[in-house]
Amino acid sequence: MPVPVGAKNIVLVHGAFADASGWKEVYDNLVKDGYTVNLVQEPMTSQAEDVAAVKRVLARLSGPCILVGHSYGGAVITEAGTDARVAGLVYVAAHAPDAGESPTSNKNKLPGATKAVAATPDGFLFIDPAHFAEDFAADLPPAQAAFMAHAQMPAAVVAMTAPISVPAWKTKPSWYVVAQADRIITPDLERLYAKRAHSQTIEIPGASHSVYISHAKEVVALIEKAAQQTGK
Repeated sequence: MPVPVGAKNIVLVHGAFADASGWKEVYDNLVKDGYTVNLVQEPMTSQAEDVAAVKRVLARLSGPCILVGHSYGGAVITEAGTDARVAGLVYVAAHAPDAGESPTSNKNKLPGATKAVAATPDGFLFIDPAHFAEDFAADLPPAQAAFMAHAQMPAAVVAMTAPISVPAWKTKPSWYVVAQADRIITPDLERLYAKRAHSQTIEIPGASHSVYISHAKEVVALIEKAAQQTGK
């Protein structure tokens, strides 16, 4: 097995309407290349509990790590990434709010194309399964998108509306994957996040919000670039 240069630990954080299993191909390729990879299963019941879930994983690591977040997971790593073990941040079609901002406040300013997100009576958001494929996973096989639609993990409204306190991207280097056909987070918001964080950025044409699955190899390449440039 190859010995990676730079940070050898990678921590993957999923977003709303999904769980950590979506990272499987990314995980497999990173492990094949010699990285130690851990995945966080956030409860998505509150930002504080999701950040705690990340820090619980970070506490077990030996050496610096690259913290990777998809979608709402970007807000989580923005809050959790100030941890001393974190050498860099990789945002994959993800929220990267500034202090006082939340995913919801920023989506209200620059909304995505989807109209299919609804709330349950007890305050959890989900995507109407009838529209999940077109809005979340348009570049995945229909059967896979259908499975994801019916396995989706709702996110608490209070988690999505919680403001960031100290954004880690202001003090840590960052990298960003813009999904050019994203209907959940508009690509213009993704570009805004990447520009103000001074992230090294790649854009993937035709990529849906599920870019971490549909374009796993490109995502892996950017994560490894982040690892190689940090934690030496």
